[in-house]
Amino acid sequence: MNLYPLAGVAPAHLPRTLRILLENGLRHGTRTEELRNWVPGATGEIEVHPSRVFLHDTNGVPVLADLAAMRDAVIEAGGDPSTVDPVVPAELVIDHSVIADVFGRPDALQRNVELEYRRNSERYRFLRWGQQSFKGLKVVPPGSGIMHQVNLEYLARVVEERDGVVFPDLCLGTDSHTTMVNGLGVLGWGIGGIEAEAAMLGQSISMMIPPVAGVRLTGSLPAGATATDLVLTLTERLRCHGVVGKLVEFHGPGLTDLPVADRATIANMSPEFGSTAAWFPIDDQTLTYLTFTGRPTAQVRLVETYAKTQGLWHDPTATLRYDEDLTFDLATVVPSIAGPSRPDQRINLAEVKQSVGTTGAGLSDGAVVVAAITSCTNTSNPAVMVAAGLLAKAAVERGLVSRPWVKTTLSPGSRVVMRYLGEAGLTPYLEKLGFHLAGFGCMTCIGASGALIDDVAKTVREKGLSVAAVLSGNRNFEGRIQPDVRANYLASPPLVIAYALTGRMDVDLITEPLGLGTNAKPVYLKDIWPRPSEIDAVIREALRPEMFAEAYDGIFEGDERWQGLAEAARAETFAWDEESTYLRRPPYFDLPATPGDLEGARVLVRLGDSVTTDHLSPAGAIPPDSVAGRYLRELGVNELNTYASRRGNHLVMMRGAFGNLRLRNSLAGGIEGGVTRKDGELLTIFEAAMAYRNENVPVVVVAGQNYGTGSSRDWAAKGPALLGVRAVLAQSFERIHRSNLVGLGILPLEFLPGEGDDLTGEHPIDITLTDDGQGEGYATATSAGRSYRLRIRLDTPREHEYYRAGGVLPYVLARLGGGVISHAAAV
Repeated sequence: MNLYPLAGVAPAHLPRTLRILLENGLRHGTRTEELRNWVPGATGEIEVHPSRVFLHDTNGVPVLADLAAMRDAVIEAGGDPSTVDPVVPAELVIDHSVIADVFGRPDALQRNVELEYRRNSERYRFLRWGQQSFKGLKVVPPGSGIMHQVNLEYLARVVEERDGVVFPDLCLGTDSHTTMVNGLGVLGWGIGGIEAEAAMLGQSISMMIPPVAGVRLTGSLPAGATATDLVLTLTERLRCHGVVGKLVEFHGPGLTDLPVADRATIANMSPEFGSTAAWFPIDDQTLTYLTFTGRPTAQVRLVETYAKTQGLWHDPTATLRYDEDLTFDLATVVPSIAGPSRPDQRINLAEVKQSVGTTGAGLSDGAVVVAAITSCTNTSNPAVMVAAGLLAKAAVERGLVSRPWVKTTLSPGSRVVMRYLGEAGLTPYLEKLGFHLAGFGCMTCIGASGALIDDVAKTVREKGLSVAAVLSGNRNFEGRIQPDVRANYLASPPLVIAYALTGRMDVDLITEPLGLGTNAKPVYLKDIWPRPSEIDAVIREALRPEMFAEAYDGIFEGDERWQGLAEAARAETFAWDEESTYLRRPPYFDLPATPGDLEGARVLVRLGDSVTTDHLSPAGAIPPDSVAGRYLRELGVNELNTYASRRGNHLVMMRGAFGNLRLRNSLAGGIEGGVTRKDGELLTIFEAAMAYRNENVPVVVVAGQNYGTGSSRDWAAKGPALLGVRAVLAQSFERIHRSNLVGLGILPLEFLPGEGDDLTGEHPIDITLTDDGQGEGYATATSAGRSYRLRIRLDTPREHEYYRAGGVLPYVLARLGGGVISHAAAV
C-alpha cells in the first residue's frame, strides 16, 4: 500500500481530524510544520486540497455558469477553453428543485416530477450540457435522492486509491450539510460556491488551522429517545458552548454502540451548532455500515487497514489532546423538538405546550398546517423512519386520522427508504395518514414545501394567524419553510406524525390524547409509540444490502426524461440565450476590483443578530409582488418558480437580495421585508442600491452577531456584491458566509468586542484600513462624529490576494491565463 505515512511524523497526541489535514499537506507538498509540531492552541496557515468537490443543482447551476463564462473569458483572452475543466473530481446531485406541490394522494410523486421537469427544463438542459462537456464532472440526475444521503450510502469512499496512492477521502461541498459524511469517517465540510469553483480547478483552500473540540461520548441513548432528540440536544449545548470555526471530534466509550446512521444525523447538523465539521472516527460500526450498503469487500478492507496504519482508527485508550475537552452523556437525552425559529431552541417534549404559549382549537393560532417527513438528516436513519411507520400503523389501527388542515408530505433522501418501508408493510399506513411519497429530494427542508391547502392559506391570511410547521429537517429559520407559516419546529419523523394527528402545537403529548380513536376512546402517544425491540425486528427483516445495490445501479444514467435531454450538444462553450429568464452569462469577470478605503459610504441595511443566508438571499417561492416577481412579470413570465431555480440568472437574483419577507432592517422603521430608507424615502433595497450606484456612492451593510448563519449560499454574497456592497461591518461572522464575501471582493470587517451597537446606519461612514505591522489588519469606521475599531477578517494571505483581485474568479482567471493550474492537484 503506497501512502504518505504519518507514523513518526504526526505527534502521537494529534487529533485524528488534524492527522487527515497533515496527510493532505504532506501529499501535496504544502506547509505542514505547524501540524507536525502541533500542541493545543497552535495556529498557522494551511492549504487543503480536496479529493473531490460535491455540489447540488441550485448551487451547481451558478457554479457551472461561472465556469462556462470563464471558458468564454479564456477564449476572449486568446486561450484554450478546455483548460477550464475540473481537475479535482466533482459530483453534482440534482435534488433541490422538486417542490411539494402535489401531496396526500397516490400520484403525488409522478405529478411533482412532471412539474419539476417542466419548470426546470432549461436548467436541466444546461446541467446535461455540463455533464457532457466537463470531463471531470459527474451528475446524479433528478429523482435519485438527496445529495448527502446519496453520498453516505454510495458515493463516499472513506479511503481512496488514485494513481497508485492511497489517501483519505476529503470531501468539500457547496452545501453546508456536506458534514453529514463525517459520520462515516470522511472529513468534509461546506464551502462557498466560488471557493468550490477554484477547488475544482486545482486551487487549494487556504485556511488557518482550526481549533479542535474533543467531545467524549459516554452512556447510551435511553429507550424512547431518538437520534433526532440526540442531535437537537447536542445542537443546543454545542451552540451554547461555542464551536463556530472549530472541528468537533467525537470519541469515547459511547461510540461503541452508536450506529453510523445516528452519527450521520449528528454530523449533518454540524452547521446548526456552528462547527466547521463534526467528525466520527473509523471503527467497527463504520465497517459494518460500508459492508451493509454494498461497498466492495476489498474497499472495506482498505479502509480498515489504512485507518489502523495511519492512526485514524478509534482507539479508546489513545491519549489524544484537544484545544477543548467536553463530555456528553447519551443517557441524558429526552424526547425533544426545536423551534420556533432556530435549531438550537430545544424544548423538552413535556414542556412544548407551555413554551408555545397559545391555546385554541382547530385552525387558529398555534395550528400545525405543515407536517413533513423530509430531509436526509433523518430519512437516512432507518430507526426513526421505521419508528414513524410503526407509529402510523398503530395510529391507523386505533382509528386516528390526520387533521384536515395539515399538509402532510413524505420526501425521503433515498429510494432505499421506500423499499424497506414497503417490504415491512408500513407504507399503506403512512399513506392513510396522508404521508404519500411526494418526491426524492430536499423539498420542505429547504422551503420547497409548496402552497398550503387552499382554504387553509386563505384563512391564515385573512385572519393573520400564527401557524406552525413541524418537519424532520435541520433548519427552521423564520420565513424559510413556507411564507404563510411563522413558527417552524424540528422533530423526529414519528413526532411529525404525532403532530399531524393533533393538528396543534398547544398539546401536551405526554399527558394529553392525540385524539379520539375507535369508539371515541382517547389515544395517547405512549399507546402507539413503538418499542426499540419492535423497531430492531423490522429493520432486521425488511432492510437488506441488495436494496442499496439495486437503488444505485446506473445512478448517473437517469430516467427517460433525463436521457431525453441528450440533444444538449457536447460543445466546449455554452450558447447563452439573452432572452432566458433562468440562465444568463454571469458578470463577475466584468466587475472592477475596488479594494481600499471608503469615503462617504451609506448603509444599505442595518441588521441585528443571527441574520441568516435565507434573509440575505431567499430560496423559496418568488412572491408576485416582490421586486424579482415584478421584474419577471414585466417580461411576461407567469410561472415565477423559486429563487433557487433562478440562481443562474443574476438579473433575477440581485433583485431578490435581502428579499426575505421577515427581514428586519432598522432603517425601515419596523417594517418587515426588503425595504430601506434613502434620504427619508422608503424604497425597496434594490431601488436604493441602484440609486446609490447612479450617484457613485459606495454602500455597506451593518449587522450584529453571527452574520450569515445557515446555508452555504453563495448568492447571499453575490447578490449584495451586484448591488454594490463594498463591505460588511458585523460583530461576528459565520464561517462559510465570511469566506463567500471575500470570494466576491466584499470586505468583512468585525467590530472589536463591545463596539457597534450604537452605529445606527443613518449617517455616512468613512472607513480607513490600516495594518499594525504584525500581519493584523484593522479598520476605523467614522460616522456622526463617533469612531469604531474593526478587525479586517481577511484571515489568510490567500484571502488578501483574492480581495485585491476583486474576488476568487478574477484571481483564478488570471492564473489560468498564466498557465499555472496544475492537474497534479487531482491526486
